[in-house]
Amino acid sequence: MAYDHYVAICQPLHHERVMNRGACVQMAAGAWASGVLISALHTGNMLAISFCRGNKVDQFFCEIPQIIKLTCSDSYLSETGVILFIVGLVLCCFVFIIVSYVQIISTVLRIPSEQGRHKAFSTCLPHLTVLSLLVCTGTFAYLKPISSTTSRLDLVVAVFYSVLPPMLNPIIYSMRNKEIKASL
Repeated sequence: MAYDHYVAICQPLHHERVMNRGACVQMAAGAWASGVLISALHTGNMLAISFCRGNKVDQFFCEIPQIIKLTCSDSYLSETGVILFIVGLVLCCFVFIIVSYVQIISTVLRIPSEQGRHKAFSTCLPHLTVLSLLVCTGTFAYLKPISSTTSRLDLVVAVFYSVLPPMLNPIIYSMRNKEIKASL
């Protein structure tokens, strides 16, 4: 989305050439491949760990920090390596998104008409809102120290980064539709 917004705003005459079907397929394939790689790393790591603290996960679904609580082996070193790799991958994507939006904002601020600036910002702000919610809550959930007990805050944060962004996407993006705005 950030790259599409970047091309649409900073290089509008090249948008159709740059954001063609092949580029979209490559970006989607990259997202899927990184998801499969991350899942495979976590799964492989979890298969090598022995569990001895019961089978109850205090979460809505099996998350890595919750599963690590159930281990009796020293799993932190191998899982820390996986998490550091994932953090590096996420940081690369995040830097790419930030650079894209810095260029978008600098381009939008040079648009002479107020209406043009408003339209460009209204295109980008929903994506930034959902992305910020996902990144902030996901970072809080995965980078905080693992405690032996699960707090209600852990459950709320899990809902925020797993349920809220996918639920907000259709709502936020449909708000740009004039018919939906009128019906609300």
